[in-house]
Amino acid sequence: MNSKRDSEHFRGCLLGGAIGDALGWPVEFLKRDEIIRRFGKEGIVDLLLGKNGKAEITDDTQMTLFTIEGILRAKTRFALKGICHLPSVVYNAYRRWLITQGYTNLKDYDFINSGWLIKVKELHVKRAPGMSCLSALLNGKIGTTKEPINNSKGCGGVMHIAPVGLFYAKEYAFDIAVDIAALTHGHPTGYLSAGALAYLIALIIEGEELEKAANKTMNKLKEYDNCEECFNSLSKAIELTYSDVEDIDAISQLGEGWVAEEALGISVYCALRYKNDFKKAIITSVNHDGDSDSTGAITGNILGAYLGVNSIPKEWIEKVELKDVIIKIADDLFEANKENIDENWWECYPGY
Repeated sequence: MNSKRDSEHFRGCLLGGAIGDALGWPVEFLKRDEIIRRFGKEGIVDLLLGKNGKAEITDDTQMTLFTIEGILRAKTRFALKGICHLPSVVYNAYRRWLITQGYTNLKDYDFINSGWLIKVKELHVKRAPGMSCLSALLNGKIGTTKEPINNSKGCGGVMHIAPVGLFYAKEYAFDIAVDIAALTHGHPTGYLSAGALAYLIALIIEGEELEKAANKTMNKLKEYDNCEECFNSLSKAIELTYSDVEDIDAISQLGEGWVAEEALGISVYCALRYKNDFKKAIITSVNHDGDSDSTGAITGNILGAYLGVNSIPKEWIEKVELKDVIIKIADDLFEANKENIDENWWECYPGY
């Protein structure tokens, strides 16, 4: 197997996710028929530019960036202090995202309001943030699998988890993703779907072919209690990939993507169906009745990691909002793999 642990595939995963997010955002709350009436029989096929001249990303990409920030702060803390509780550091990163959504009256505001990412003014906008994420982070308690914060299995736990699969080896990615997703989503399907996506991407980065990675992810899921919903969705997605069912009918069988297992199933279906055509896969992943930006983002994460940044249309990369920020943080995530953490990292990613 040829490893994909390089900047090309890290950038591909994160830019791909942002582009899928941005393509799906204008149609997130539209039914398929409405999309066709508004954009034509093929649906939405190109990025729409917002008032700032860029294709807008949503909370999916915003939270993905803060997931990376949490991972890098935790890495810095462990490298320089020798001790770290990763979920707590990622939790603080998500509270920084909460500040960007206008919640500035948080306890310990001065403590958490730090680092360079929160100073990116373009992040300080609301793009339909998920209620499960907001309410969980406003609760003041840290959710865990043993003490769940709620009973949500919304797709908010899986939509921003791809960086875990990029950064951590497959032996660790699943469980780390579960712990991070449980910060905001307490239903087993909510956090196991996140574990599955992280494991899938970890396999891809280690050089596994996409089909084998999907099947190995299903086998991994069987190690966990209450995996049935996620396992069945993945199984159905793989089965539909090799069927004669039309894309829109296949996606409707998998659901609308508002909940975690459906978002994962739809995204895996689109990625497998068009595994060598990033553009076709992303367009397919957003033109349906449901949560188009999340299924677009997850599909973009998977295929971006699999095909690399050079598979993504250059004009889409230039159009997407926060392109330079995404590239910088993707490169930082890749560089942190090299174990070259020193005091300079603490300036960018203080370990708390």
